[in-house]
Amino acid sequence: MPLAGMHNRNRDDLNRSQDKKSYETSSGIEIERVYGPDKTEKFDYESKLGIPGEYPYTRGVQSDMYRGRLWTMRQYSGFASPEESNQRYRYLLEQGQTGLSVAFDLPTQTGYDSDHPLALGEVGRAGVPISSLADMEILFDGIPLDKVSTSMTINSTASILLALYLSVAKKQGLDISVLKGTIQNDILKEYIARGTYIYPPEPSMRLVTDIFKYCKVNVPLWNTISISGYHMREAGATAAQELAFTFSNAIAYVKAALESGLNVDDFASRLSFFFVAQSDVMEEIAKFRAARRMWAKIMKKRFGAKKSKSLKLRFHTQTAGVTLTAQQPENNVVRTTLQALAAVLGGTQSLHVNSKDEALALPTEEAAQLSLRTQQILAHESGIPDTVDPLGGSFYIESLTDQLELAAFDYVDQIDEIGGAVEALRQGFQMKEIHESAFRMQADIESQDKTVVGVNKYISNTPPIEKLQSIDSSQVNMQVERLKEMRINRDNPAVSSALERLRGVVCRGENTMPAILECVEVYATVGEISQVFRDLFGEQKEM
Repeated sequence: MPLAGMHNRNRDDLNRSQDKKSYETSSGIEIERVYGPDKTEKFDYESKLGIPGEYPYTRGVQSDMYRGRLWTMRQYSGFASPEESNQRYRYLLEQGQTGLSVAFDLPTQTGYDSDHPLALGEVGRAGVPISSLADMEILFDGIPLDKVSTSMTINSTASILLALYLSVAKKQGLDISVLKGTIQNDILKEYIARGTYIYPPEPSMRLVTDIFKYCKVNVPLWNTISISGYHMREAGATAAQELAFTFSNAIAYVKAALESGLNVDDFASRLSFFFVAQSDVMEEIAKFRAARRMWAKIMKKRFGAKKSKSLKLRFHTQTAGVTLTAQQPENNVVRTTLQALAAVLGGTQSLHVNSKDEALALPTEEAAQLSLRTQQILAHESGIPDTVDPLGGSFYIESLTDQLELAAFDYVDQIDEIGGAVEALRQGFQMKEIHESAFRMQADIESQDKTVVGVNKYISNTPPIEKLQSIDSSQVNMQVERLKEMRINRDNPAVSSALERLRGVVCRGENTMPAILECVEVYATVGEISQVFRDLFGEQKEM
């Protein structure tokens, strides 16, 4: 029944939409903005369910959710060269994608230039190689950065890649204060689950908070971190562990920012999150609802945040790469559709749907288009966006939400007792828990207690996908040659001076972002800037 009688609001007020669109089913039944218990029913709204757009945000961070604005559709991609990647971005934007999401190759992620000996064989394999401003200019050629929102999945070298992006915007004649986007910048989960860290935790955390401080003043619309549970879940974490370890890391970032002199309400609204959507649709929906409630409580009760924007958890979702199978790859379309459905019903702010061929290669243009079409069908044909939190009030969903919150907070309490996320990862706590969970999951698959269609049951000899995306070696060679030529033609004395000034800034404890910007603008490379940090911070050995 329609939501009524809460907080002295009448039903008409609650269901008044900002736009003039008529919402009704194919049978002509009017669809209310939001549904809930009758006013005569007793329910603890303050601590449990609440009203969409109000604390504790269980039902969504906006009162109208997708009625007011659909989620941002981002298809994560990056190829063997900036040229190829630019072509794919342009194609996806033409097909209706509403935000860019950049995948970088491993050398870029770990602070090596494309011609470094350790980059051999990895250039352009997991994403686009970016060694200097010359590459970044090509990557965004013809794409007006004030018209798109860009997400960059980068961590150890996040400050350098952000500086490169800002420099491209300046070259386009833009005021960087208008730029919108997100940089992952989540180094703690790299130690726990992913491994593309470079420096020890303490100096790495300094680079994170330097970005917070710089963007607060200069790029206020930018999301300065995307705190990720995705990679921990992909490594084998449960849904409860994904929530707990993500929020424990987030607590560590907030503490570091406070210790650096920032006020919680000065930066909290630019914190964003990144979760996975796996195939257990109901648990995933409950997980997203529990996540919003947990974060609101953490920020309000633990850190005393006052502004409503500081309490709102905004998150990007990606469907689960770990669930994609090389066997019967067409089944992956069904898997990712279910996962995308869970993300939308859970109230995500942006979404990437994996492509059916990703267990075999980087996605082809056709496969990427199908993934985008999956989002568009959910947005425009499913009817789900017509009402806020359509599954809210389901006995099953609400019970799952409560139980996930309790289980996740229990883990958070354990990590607090150890001394926080950084100390817990030093002791290997999160890694041990994830490894044990992954072992149990794999044992269930091997014993057939858990069915993976086409892998351990319902096996058939289906023909392989005929067309796969391949790495173009000529593009890789062109990337390396361009880098060598750029080094010859740039103002090398200016590069040396800028790198030396960066070294001084690091030693004096000043904010590194302005000095990094100066370096990239004279075409210092990602590897050269990273080497300054390597020299001064040292390198983190495997934990």
